[in-house]
Amino acid sequence: MEGGETTLSGFGGGAGGAGVDTKVLHAFQTSFVQVQSLLDQNRVLINEINQNHESKVPGDLSRNVGLIRELNNNIRRVVDLYADLSSLFAASDRAASEGGSVGTVRQAGAGHKRIRSGLD
Repeated sequence: MEGGETTLSGFGGGAGGAGVDTKVLHAFQTSFVQVQSLLDQNRVLINEINQNHESKVPGDLSRNVGLIRELNNNIRRVVDLYADLSSLFAASDRAASEGGSVGTVRQAGAGHKRIRSGLD
């Protein structure tokens, strides 16, 4: 293989298939690490929110407002990362079917516009 490509089963690689650009693989890995980190952080936030709620201490309950806000922001970031991954996968799939590669990988969250539902 040439041009920094490698094959990965299930991503256009394999016998006679086009390889996947290592930049794309790196972007996938980086995004999944970021998602896992956010989900781990959310688990900690949810535990603290539950403890504060059970304690019924006014200071702890008011602290939950900020914790819930942080939790919601993390969830938005996870959604954005998955949307970016979806776009990256689609571009990679198109490039592989056309015999090319995805030359540039945009930063996670960069240029992604999210439509808000009004429920936020």
